[in-house]
Amino acid sequence: MILAKKIRLKPTPEQEQQLWKSAGTARWVYNWTILRQEVNYHKLYDVSNNITKQAVKDACDAYKRFFKRQADQPRFKSRRRTKPSFYNDPVKLKAKLGRVLIEKVGWASTSEQLPMDVKYNNPRISFDGKYWYISVGFEQEIQKPERTGEALGIDVGIKNLAVCSNGMVFKNINKTRAVKKAEKRLRRLQRRVSCKYQMNKEGNRFVKTCNIVKVEKSIRLLHRRLTNIRTNHIHQATNAIVKTKPSKVVMENLNIKGMMKNRHLSKAIAQQKLYEFKRQLQYKCEKYGIGFLEAEQWYPSSKTCSDCGEIKKDLKLSNRVFKCGCGLELERDFNASINLAKLAG
Repeated sequence: MILAKKIRLKPTPEQEQQLWKSAGTARWVYNWTILRQEVNYHKLYDVSNNITKQAVKDACDAYKRFFKRQADQPRFKSRRRTKPSFYNDPVKLKAKLGRVLIEKVGWASTSEQLPMDVKYNNPRISFDGKYWYISVGFEQEIQKPERTGEALGIDVGIKNLAVCSNGMVFKNINKTRAVKKAEKRLRRLQRRVSCKYQMNKEGNRFVKTCNIVKVEKSIRLLHRRLTNIRTNHIHQATNAIVKTKPSKVVMENLNIKGMMKNRHLSKAIAQQKLYEFKRQLQYKCEKYGIGFLEAEQWYPSSKTCSDCGEIKKDLKLSNRVFKCGCGLELERDFNASINLAKLAG
Protein backbone atom coordinates (compact mmCIF):
# COMPACT_ATOMS: atom_id res chain seq x y z
CA MET A 1 0.00 0.00 0.00
CA ILE A 2 1.03 3.67 -0.31
CA LEU A 3 2.35 5.06 2.99
CA ALA A 4 2.88 8.77 3.67
CA LYS A 5 6.03 10.26 5.14
CA LYS A 6 6.26 13.82 6.45
CA ILE A 7 9.54 15.35 7.60
CA ARG A 8 10.65 18.82 8.62
CA LEU A 9 12.74 20.91 6.23
CA LYS A 10 15.62 23.13 7.38
CA PRO A 11 15.90 25.69 4.55
CA THR A 12 18.40 28.52 4.34
CA PRO A 13 16.98 32.10 4.39
CA GLU A 14 17.22 32.26 0.58
CA GLN A 15 15.51 28.87 0.21
CA GLU A 16 12.75 29.90 2.65
CA GLN A 17 12.09 33.01 0.57
CA GLN A 18 11.68 30.80 -2.50
CA LEU A 19 9.37 28.43 -0.57
CA TRP A 20 7.11 31.35 0.34
CA LYS A 21 7.11 32.52 -3.28
CA SER A 22 6.14 29.01 -4.44
CA ALA A 23 3.33 28.69 -1.86
CA GLY A 24 1.99 32.14 -2.80
CA THR A 25 2.02 31.23 -6.48
CA ALA A 26 0.13 27.98 -5.83
CA ARG A 27 -2.54 29.86 -3.86
CA TRP A 28 -2.84 32.60 -6.48
CA VAL A 29 -3.25 30.14 -9.36
CA TYR A 30 -5.79 28.07 -7.41
CA ASN A 31 -7.94 31.19 -6.82
CA TRP A 32 -7.49 32.42 -10.37
CA THR A 33 -8.57 29.02 -11.74
CA ILE A 34 -11.74 28.90 -9.66
CA LEU A 35 -12.64 32.34 -11.02
CA ARG A 36 -11.78 31.75 -14.68
CA GLN A 37 -11.27 27.96 -15.06
CA GLU A 38 -8.00 28.39 -16.95
CA VAL A 39 -4.61 30.04 -16.33
CA ASN A 40 -2.09 31.93 -18.37
CA TYR A 41 1.06 29.83 -17.87
CA HIS A 42 3.56 32.04 -19.73
CA LYS A 43 3.32 34.85 -17.09
CA LEU A 44 4.52 32.61 -14.23
CA TYR A 45 8.12 31.75 -15.01
CA ASP A 46 9.58 32.68 -11.58
CA VAL A 47 8.76 29.26 -10.13
CA SER A 48 8.39 25.74 -11.51
CA ASN A 49 5.52 25.37 -14.00
CA ASN A 50 4.56 22.11 -12.23
CA ILE A 51 3.37 24.18 -9.26
CA THR A 52 0.91 26.12 -11.41
CA LYS A 53 -0.25 22.99 -13.24
CA GLN A 54 -0.99 21.13 -10.00
CA ALA A 55 -2.80 24.14 -8.50
CA VAL A 56 -5.12 24.09 -11.53
CA LYS A 57 -5.69 20.34 -11.07
CA ASP A 58 -6.44 20.83 -7.37
CA ALA A 59 -9.05 23.49 -8.16
CA CYS A 60 -10.65 21.29 -10.84
CA ASP A 61 -10.69 18.29 -8.46
CA ALA A 62 -12.38 20.47 -5.83
CA TYR A 63 -15.17 21.29 -8.33
CA LYS A 64 -15.51 17.62 -9.30
CA ARG A 65 -16.07 16.70 -5.63
CA PHE A 66 -18.61 19.52 -5.40
CA PHE A 67 -20.55 18.30 -8.47
CA LYS A 68 -20.58 14.76 -7.02
CA ARG A 69 -21.97 16.17 -3.73
CA GLN A 70 -18.89 14.98 -1.86
CA ALA A 71 -17.89 18.44 -0.64
CA ASP A 72 -19.04 22.05 -0.41
CA GLN A 73 -18.51 24.52 -3.22
CA PRO A 74 -14.80 25.49 -3.42
CA ARG A 75 -13.83 28.80 -1.87
CA PHE A 76 -10.91 31.11 -2.51
CA LYS A 77 -7.75 30.46 -0.50
CA SER A 78 -6.86 33.19 1.97
CA ARG A 79 -3.30 34.42 2.54
CA ARG A 80 -4.01 34.69 6.28
CA ARG A 81 -6.14 31.61 6.96
CA THR A 82 -5.05 29.02 4.37
CA LYS A 83 -2.09 26.76 5.13
CA PRO A 84 0.76 27.71 2.71
CA SER A 85 1.62 24.71 0.53
CA PHE A 86 2.57 23.75 -3.01
CA TYR A 87 3.24 20.71 -5.20
CA ASN A 88 6.60 19.36 -6.37
CA ASP A 89 7.06 17.19 -9.45
CA PRO A 90 7.83 13.66 -8.12
CA VAL A 91 10.15 12.96 -11.07
CA LYS A 92 12.35 15.93 -10.13
CA LEU A 93 12.31 15.25 -6.40
CA LYS A 94 15.65 13.79 -5.28
CA ALA A 95 16.81 12.70 -1.84
CA LYS A 96 20.18 11.95 -0.32
CA LEU A 97 21.56 11.71 3.19
CA GLY A 98 19.84 14.43 5.24
CA ARG A 99 18.93 16.53 2.21
CA VAL A 100 16.22 16.82 -0.44
CA LEU A 101 16.17 18.56 -3.83
CA ILE A 102 13.16 20.82 -4.38
CA GLU A 103 12.48 22.48 -7.75
CA LYS A 104 13.71 26.10 -7.96
CA VAL A 105 14.75 25.91 -4.28
CA GLY A 106 17.75 23.60 -4.39
CA TRP A 107 19.10 21.10 -1.88
CA ALA A 108 17.42 21.74 1.49
CA SER A 109 18.41 20.07 4.76
CA THR A 110 15.89 17.80 6.50
CA SER A 111 15.35 16.77 10.10
CA GLU A 112 15.42 13.08 9.13
CA GLN A 113 16.10 10.92 6.11
CA LEU A 114 13.52 10.82 3.32
CA PRO A 115 13.14 7.28 1.88
CA MET A 116 15.47 6.77 -1.10
CA ASP A 117 15.26 4.49 -4.14
CA VAL A 118 11.44 4.56 -4.09
CA LYS A 119 8.84 6.08 -6.39
CA TYR A 120 7.40 9.22 -4.78
CA ASN A 121 3.71 9.97 -4.97
CA ASN A 122 2.13 13.47 -4.69
CA PRO A 123 4.98 15.37 -2.94
CA ARG A 124 3.79 18.48 -1.09
CA ILE A 125 5.73 21.21 0.70
CA SER A 126 3.82 23.00 3.48
CA PHE A 127 4.27 25.48 6.32
CA ASP A 128 2.55 24.92 9.69
CA GLY A 129 3.12 28.36 11.20
CA LYS A 130 6.61 27.59 12.50
CA TYR A 131 8.40 25.05 10.28
CA TRP A 132 8.44 23.95 6.64
CA TYR A 133 7.70 20.28 5.90
CA ILE A 134 7.78 17.95 2.91
CA SER A 135 5.36 15.03 2.70
CA VAL A 136 5.46 12.22 0.14
CA GLY A 137 3.68 8.95 -0.49
CA PHE A 138 5.54 5.77 -1.44
CA GLU A 139 4.77 2.09 -1.96
CA GLN A 140 5.66 -0.27 0.88
CA GLU A 141 4.69 -3.80 1.72
CA ILE A 142 3.12 -4.22 5.14
CA GLN A 143 3.16 -7.52 7.01
CA LYS A 144 -0.35 -7.97 8.34
CA PRO A 145 -0.42 -9.50 11.85
CA GLU A 146 -2.71 -12.30 12.94
CA ARG A 147 -6.02 -10.97 14.22
CA THR A 148 -7.96 -12.02 17.30
CA GLY A 149 -11.29 -12.64 15.57
CA GLU A 150 -12.93 -10.05 17.82
CA ALA A 151 -15.28 -7.35 16.49
CA LEU A 152 -14.68 -3.98 18.12
CA GLY A 153 -17.42 -1.35 18.38
CA ILE A 154 -16.41 2.29 18.85
CA ASP A 155 -18.71 5.07 20.03
CA VAL A 156 -17.31 8.59 19.65
CA GLY A 157 -18.61 11.70 21.32
CA ILE A 158 -17.92 14.87 23.27
CA LYS A 159 -17.66 13.57 26.84
CA ASN A 160 -14.97 11.10 25.73
CA LEU A 161 -13.24 10.93 22.38
CA ALA A 162 -14.01 7.21 22.01
CA VAL A 163 -15.47 4.37 24.08
CA CYS A 164 -14.74 0.83 22.84
CA SER A 165 -16.73 -2.36 23.37
CA ASN A 166 -13.66 -4.04 24.92
CA GLY A 167 -13.61 -1.47 27.74
CA MET A 168 -10.98 0.94 26.37
CA VAL A 169 -11.86 4.60 26.93
CA PHE A 170 -10.01 7.53 25.35
CA LYS A 171 -10.52 10.83 27.15
CA ASN A 172 -11.45 14.19 25.72
CA ILE A 173 -8.06 15.90 25.41
CA ASN A 174 -9.75 19.33 25.44
CA LYS A 175 -10.60 18.89 29.13
CA THR A 176 -6.96 18.52 30.17
CA ARG A 177 -5.04 21.25 31.98
CA ALA A 178 -2.53 21.80 29.15
CA VAL A 179 -5.24 22.52 26.55
CA LYS A 180 -7.30 24.71 28.88
CA LYS A 181 -4.22 26.74 29.78
CA ALA A 182 -3.31 27.22 26.10
CA GLU A 183 -6.87 28.24 25.19
CA LYS A 184 -6.96 30.75 28.05
CA ARG A 185 -3.74 32.34 26.78
CA LEU A 186 -5.13 32.32 23.23
CA ARG A 187 -8.24 34.24 24.31
CA ARG A 188 -6.03 36.78 26.10
CA LEU A 189 -3.85 37.34 23.04
CA GLN A 190 -6.87 37.66 20.74
CA ARG A 191 -8.36 40.35 23.00
CA ARG A 192 -4.99 42.14 23.07
CA VAL A 193 -4.57 42.21 19.30
CA SER A 194 -8.18 43.37 18.87
CA CYS A 195 -7.53 46.32 21.24
CA LYS A 196 -4.31 47.19 19.39
CA TYR A 197 -6.16 47.28 16.06
CA GLN A 198 -8.78 49.63 17.52
CA MET A 199 -6.06 51.90 18.95
CA ASN A 200 -4.33 52.12 15.54
CA LYS A 201 -7.46 52.73 13.47
CA GLU A 202 -7.10 55.53 10.91
CA GLY A 203 -10.44 56.35 9.36
CA ASN A 204 -11.81 53.20 7.71
CA ARG A 205 -8.55 51.25 7.79
CA PHE A 206 -6.44 49.58 10.47
CA VAL A 207 -2.69 50.13 10.69
CA LYS A 208 -0.70 46.98 11.42
CA THR A 209 2.17 47.89 13.76
CA CYS A 210 5.22 45.79 14.70
CA ASN A 211 3.59 44.94 18.03
CA ILE A 212 0.47 43.66 16.25
CA VAL A 213 2.66 41.44 14.02
CA LYS A 214 4.37 40.00 17.14
CA VAL A 215 1.06 39.22 18.88
CA GLU A 216 -0.41 37.66 15.72
CA LYS A 217 2.66 35.43 15.44
CA SER A 218 2.11 34.27 19.04
CA ILE A 219 -1.53 33.52 18.18
CA ARG A 220 -0.50 31.43 15.16
CA LEU A 221 1.97 29.45 17.25
CA LEU A 222 -0.68 28.78 19.91
CA HIS A 223 -3.13 27.54 17.24
CA ARG A 224 -0.34 25.28 15.97
CA ARG A 225 0.33 23.93 19.45
CA LEU A 226 -3.35 23.16 20.07
CA THR A 227 -3.69 21.43 16.69
CA ASN A 228 -0.60 19.30 17.37
CA ILE A 229 -1.85 18.28 20.83
CA ARG A 230 -5.23 17.17 19.47
CA THR A 231 -3.80 15.39 16.42
CA ASN A 232 -1.21 13.57 18.53
CA HIS A 233 -3.94 12.39 20.93
CA ILE A 234 -5.93 10.99 18.00
CA HIS A 235 -2.83 9.18 16.69
CA GLN A 236 -2.25 7.59 20.09
CA ALA A 237 -5.90 6.52 20.39
CA THR A 238 -6.13 5.02 16.88
CA ASN A 239 -2.76 3.25 17.30
CA ALA A 240 -3.95 1.70 20.57
CA ILE A 241 -7.14 0.48 18.87
CA VAL A 242 -5.45 -1.25 15.91
CA LYS A 243 -2.82 -2.80 18.22
CA THR A 244 -5.59 -4.87 19.85
CA LYS A 245 -5.68 -6.66 16.42
CA PRO A 246 -9.47 -7.04 16.03
CA SER A 247 -10.87 -8.65 12.89
CA LYS A 248 -13.37 -5.83 12.37
CA VAL A 249 -13.90 -2.32 13.66
CA VAL A 250 -17.39 -0.80 13.60
CA MET A 251 -18.16 2.86 14.26
CA GLU A 252 -21.16 5.07 13.62
CA ASN A 253 -21.51 7.11 10.42
CA LEU A 254 -21.12 10.66 11.71
CA ASN A 255 -23.07 13.55 10.20
CA ILE A 256 -20.43 16.12 11.17
CA LYS A 257 -21.92 18.84 8.97
CA GLY A 258 -25.33 18.43 10.60
CA MET A 259 -23.83 18.28 14.09
CA MET A 260 -21.95 21.54 13.51
CA LYS A 261 -25.28 23.36 13.04
CA ASN A 262 -25.94 22.99 16.77
CA ARG A 263 -24.52 26.29 18.05
CA HIS A 264 -24.27 24.96 21.60
CA LEU A 265 -22.09 21.98 20.63
CA SER A 266 -20.36 23.10 17.41
CA LYS A 267 -17.17 24.33 19.11
CA ALA A 268 -16.80 21.16 21.21
CA ILE A 269 -17.40 18.97 18.14
CA ALA A 270 -14.83 20.90 16.08
CA GLN A 271 -12.24 20.58 18.85
CA GLN A 272 -12.72 16.81 19.05
CA LYS A 273 -11.65 16.44 15.37
CA LEU A 274 -14.01 13.50 14.91
CA TYR A 275 -13.54 13.34 11.14
CA GLU A 276 -9.77 13.17 11.62
CA PHE A 277 -10.29 10.32 14.12
CA LYS A 278 -12.33 8.40 11.55
CA ARG A 279 -9.82 9.11 8.75
CA GLN A 280 -6.86 7.89 10.78
CA LEU A 281 -8.67 4.81 12.04
CA GLN A 282 -9.81 3.91 8.53
CA TYR A 283 -6.36 4.01 6.92
CA LYS A 284 -4.71 2.22 9.86
CA CYS A 285 -7.29 -0.57 9.66
CA GLU A 286 -6.56 -0.90 5.93
CA LYS A 287 -2.82 -0.94 6.68
CA TYR A 288 -3.12 -3.93 9.03
CA GLY A 289 -5.85 -5.82 7.18
CA ILE A 290 -8.61 -5.00 9.69
CA GLY A 291 -12.15 -4.71 8.35
CA PHE A 292 -13.68 -1.23 8.82
CA LEU A 293 -17.46 -0.83 8.86
CA GLU A 294 -19.72 2.16 9.38
CA ALA A 295 -23.19 1.80 10.89
CA GLU A 296 -26.10 3.50 9.16
CA GLN A 297 -26.43 7.16 10.09
CA TRP A 298 -29.76 6.68 11.91
CA TYR A 299 -28.91 3.40 13.63
CA PRO A 300 -30.05 3.86 17.29
CA SER A 301 -26.89 2.51 18.93
CA SER A 302 -27.35 4.62 22.08
CA LYS A 303 -31.08 3.90 22.46
CA THR A 304 -30.92 0.12 21.97
CA CYS A 305 -30.44 -2.28 24.88
CA SER A 306 -27.31 -4.33 24.21
CA ASP A 307 -28.84 -7.26 26.15
CA CYS A 308 -32.48 -7.65 25.07
CA GLY A 309 -32.53 -5.37 22.01
CA GLU A 310 -35.37 -3.11 23.19
CA ILE A 311 -35.24 0.44 21.81
CA LYS A 312 -35.71 3.21 24.36
CA LYS A 313 -37.11 6.03 22.22
CA ASP A 314 -37.41 8.54 25.07
CA LEU A 315 -33.69 8.45 25.96
CA LYS A 316 -32.33 11.99 26.27
CA LEU A 317 -28.80 13.22 25.69
CA SER A 318 -28.57 14.14 29.37
CA ASN A 319 -29.18 10.50 30.40
CA ARG A 320 -25.62 9.22 30.75
CA VAL A 321 -26.63 5.81 32.17
CA PHE A 322 -28.73 3.42 30.08
CA LYS A 323 -31.34 1.57 32.17
CA CYS A 324 -33.55 -1.12 30.62
CA GLY A 325 -36.57 -2.99 31.93
CA CYS A 326 -34.65 -6.26 31.52
CA GLY A 327 -32.38 -5.16 34.36
CA LEU A 328 -29.43 -3.96 32.29
CA GLU A 329 -27.71 -0.83 33.61
CA LEU A 330 -24.69 0.40 31.65
CA GLU A 331 -22.87 3.62 30.88
CA ARG A 332 -24.59 5.04 27.79
CA ASP A 333 -21.56 5.18 25.48
CA PHE A 334 -20.32 1.72 26.46
CA ASN A 335 -23.79 0.29 25.71
CA ALA A 336 -23.67 1.98 22.26
CA SER A 337 -20.23 0.52 21.51
CA ILE A 338 -21.48 -3.02 22.29
CA ASN A 339 -24.40 -2.54 19.89
CA LEU A 340 -22.01 -1.34 17.18
CA ALA A 341 -19.76 -4.39 17.70
CA LYS A 342 -22.76 -6.68 17.15
CA LEU A 343 -23.30 -5.19 13.67
CA ALA A 344 -20.10 -6.88 12.52
CA GLY A 345 -22.13 -10.08 12.38
